[in-house]
Amino acid sequence: MVGIKDVAREAGVSIGTVSNVVNRPHVVSPETRTRVLSVIERLGYVRDESARQLRAGRSRIMALLVLDLGNPFFVDLARGAEEAAHDEGLNVITCNSGQSRDLEASYLSMLAEQRVRGVLLSPVDGTDETFRRRNIPYVLVDRKVPPEEASSVSVDDVAGGALAAGHLLESGHRRIAFVNGPPVLEQCRDREQGVRSALEGSGAKLSVLETSALDVASGRDAGARLLGMSPRPTAVFCANDLLALGVLQAMVAAGVRVPAEMAIVGYDDIEFAAAAAVPLTSVRQPAKRLGRTAAELLIAETRGDDEPVEHRQVVFKPELVVRDSTRHHVR
Repeated sequence: MVGIKDVAREAGVSIGTVSNVVNRPHVVSPETRTRVLSVIERLGYVRDESARQLRAGRSRIMALLVLDLGNPFFVDLARGAEEAAHDEGLNVITCNSGQSRDLEASYLSMLAEQRVRGVLLSPVDGTDETFRRRNIPYVLVDRKVPPEEASSVSVDDVAGGALAAGHLLESGHRRIAFVNGPPVLEQCRDREQGVRSALEGSGAKLSVLETSALDVASGRDAGARLLGMSPRPTAVFCANDLLALGVLQAMVAAGVRVPAEMAIVGYDDIEFAAAAAVPLTSVRQPAKRLGRTAAELLIAETRGDDEPVEHRQVVFKPELVVRDSTRHHVR
């Protein structure tokens, strides 16, 4: 591999000058900078970032570990985190746990070994001792945590579940189903809690269908189960939009009219929700703001100053976006 000494020798300058061209170009004269950059380009020199970070004691890389990159919600979240990181001259590597505890633990160990600046974590279940044991800064994303433990950025999912169920009640529905994801996920438990609290004392009948994943295929399977129920619910709220899209596909395939025979509400308000064959009513959570805010908290906690770290808990309020999938009043 071409090293910094090779570049310095070829350009006829010192190693320190080459280092300045790469790291502090403003202190080098334009003529020298142009000559050194030409040699760097010709030789294909790439600086040893890991060595530089080891000397500096701080990495310029933060990590984002999410539950499912197949869900557009997490893609938007990653965009927000990247925007905040790039504003600070940092980079983000994104990892996907696929809702697997084992894969999550493997990634966390790898990130600790790589000495990343910190981790933005959307955990499968709770937090991991890897951080506390190895003193890796982290911020929980889309998950609440006690302030003495860490900073967190989340949405009030209990309120979100109540918004969806309340909307269906106000539309006249009294047989309501909730298609939930894996109960190990705190978000799923909170959304179900919100549904139950909104329906309490209403006289409405609630049916809960759990799925093993939060994806379209699981939604289609849940839709098939809904079709087999007797009496069939007149409305369904799904723990995320991918499940709702799967339920919608099952209804359309079976000739069930949405929303006349089955109203559907999703959660997240991903781009595909508005573009569905029947545009989905959905509970919106600000994915990009979640990612950006989490990254800003992590950056603030890892600046390297002598100020004590003060953990913060930021909670956003969800918003109901009403579309055609529920615009029908049950008489």
